Amino acid sequence: MSRIVLVTGGGSGLGKAVAARFRAAGDTVVVTGRNAGRLARTAGELDVRPIPCDATDPGQVARLADELGPDLDVVVNTAGGNTDLGVDQGPGLEGVLAAWRANLDANLLSAVLTTTAVLGKLRPGGTIVTVGSIGAEYASTSYGAAKAALAAWTAGLSSEVGPKGLTANLISPGYIAETEFFRGKLTEQRRDALVAATHNGRAGQPRDIAETTYFLASEGARHITGQTLHVNGGAHTTR
Repeated sequence: MSRIVLVTGGGSGLGKAVAARFRAAGDTVVVTGRNAGRLARTAGELDVRPIPCDATDPGQVARLADELGPDLDVVVNTAGGNTDLGVDQGPGLEGVLAAWRANLDANLLSAVLTTTAVLGKLRPGGTIVTVGSIGAEYASTSYGAAKAALAAWTAGLSSEVGPKGLTANLISPGYIAETEFFRGKLTEQRRDALVAATHNGRAGQPRDIAETTYFLASEGARHITGQTLHVNGGAHTTR
């Protein structure tokens, strides 16, 4: 049976790969993002429905929820990124505050707002998947803190939605090649170090995250909920 799938940040990178995976299976896919032009190009390429939306803006998120229609089966929160790699927020404590707020907005609050807005649309058997980061395990930065908060929020969300027949999980990627995450600031030496930290000696690919997401939304994963799944080639291991 065809499902209705919402992918935030679906215009490029991991979100685009996730949208492509669900669409290839015959699901109806809606992609959102701030860049309307890029979103439209992705929609044409993948045969998905674009709805421009800044997931950090409550008004735009509310409009997104209205446009989606009454039913939904899968929510995938991939919108985000390390805003520290973008515009310099300025000096002093004001700059620190702005930098932290930017990453919390982009990574944590975008997922919270979107999920809250559409939660009532999810049908029993539905799934919420949110993309975190290996940075949550190591980073003392605002980005790492925001991604760590996502994991805690997901665990709590699972207990809230479980009685409704829904699951909620977080995927924590390591280094993923072929994305714009580093915004051109990844040196060859840093890339080599990230690959060397894995056990299988390779960089992750967007399809690794897409396939894991698709599995978590499958019937075979109905008893997996409230979890953080590390998809990083062993760069971070759990016991």
